[in-house]
Amino acid sequence: MTMKILYQTSATATGGRTGTATVDDGSLTLSLTTPKELGGTGGDGTNPEQLFASGYAACFLSALRFIAGRHKQTLSEESSVTVSVGIGPRADGAGFCLDVALNASLPGLDTKMATRLVEEAHATCPYSHLTREGTDVRLTVS
Repeated sequence: MTMKILYQTSATATGGRTGTATVDDGSLTLSLTTPKELGGTGGDGTNPEQLFASGYAACFLSALRFIAGRHKQTLSEESSVTVSVGIGPRADGAGFCLDVALNASLPGLDTKMATRLVEEAHATCPYSHLTREGTDVRLTVS
């Protein structure tokens, strides 16, 4: 089954974790720096884990707003989502894996409603789906 794509973008990285990444429309170019914890120099650049955490947090908050609307709830402007992403070796020694923790701050909502919205947003958000179910990746070489 093929998904109907509503929006698509792409980014190109050069230099790996110590290089640059640019999105296809030119609206974003980032310097990439390997963290000291991974053997790099650290510095002013960003890294893939920070980018993933930022994208996931923004997407999840949007999913929360969508789900809240279904329940006729309004999220306060102070609502936020923090995603923590760690990287480390896989247990099988064949590569690396990510560890992800998500915290939603939903002031003004009681705990029961906030928990319900977070659980439903986790079922809706495409980043959550990716972390839960994976996704098919089409590999090509040019």
